[in-house]
Amino acid sequence: MDKAYVHGYDLRENRRLQDQANTLVELLHSDTSYPAGSRILEVGCGVGAQTVTLARKSPNASLLSIDIFEESITEARGALETSGLNNVQFLCADIFNLDLETESFDHVFVCHVLEHLSQPENALAILQSLIKVGGTITVIEGDHGSTYFYPDSEAAQKAIQCQVELQKRAGGNANIGRELYPLLKAAGFSSVTVSPRMVYVDSSKPGLVEGFTKNTFTAMIEGVRESSIAAGLIGEKTFDEGIRALYRTTEQDGVFCYTFFKAIGTKR
Repeated sequence: MDKAYVHGYDLRENRRLQDQANTLVELLHSDTSYPAGSRILEVGCGVGAQTVTLARKSPNASLLSIDIFEESITEARGALETSGLNNVQFLCADIFNLDLETESFDHVFVCHVLEHLSQPENALAILQSLIKVGGTITVIEGDHGSTYFYPDSEAAQKAIQCQVELQKRAGGNANIGRELYPLLKAAGFSSVTVSPRMVYVDSSKPGLVEGFTKNTFTAMIEGVRESSIAAGLIGEKTFDEGIRALYRTTEQDGVFCYTFFKAIGTKR
């Protein structure tokens, strides 16, 4: 798995990931569950932000959750222990060097991982080989190009574009959500379906104002301030103006929208 994670690995980022996962459980996972006895592979589990939800929604399935970083695995294991769930095993492993038996999983789950890979096509081909015939893959990715808000702000759009560019330079793609259908088809999956999941936020949804607009999205953009300025992508004044504009969308008359894409494909 590529090790260039543009958001970093500090405590603030761990908290942001947990906020994102907790805020979006219903939006992203209302239809995520697996039959009893299923064997599930979760790829790129990170600090376990999605793992706990998966384990809770499919208590009679068994999960193997992998990540390339041992530190993240330790965090994920702690999150699972706190939840009281016991249907997950963890493994520190690289998606591109997996020592797992082919066609040994009923389902594979991938969330916010492909956006960080320079070779998402190769990753999907590897995962396809691990799924039993008739099994499925579920992929969830965001798309920064789907971001819009009121009041609009050119500075905010420029700040967001900095994150997109930094991720591109690190080998990733912050706009990969729109590509899931062709990616899964190219990897050989059939019956591919993609459903957009829009996060729509206004002041009547205070939980989303705090959990998503402030603590997930704006926190993510704020996190690339220094690297964006150091790379010469933007000036300090413009970046800070953009962040203020993003916070402005959380006021009484503000609106913020972002779209995730959830794709499911079947191995035939």
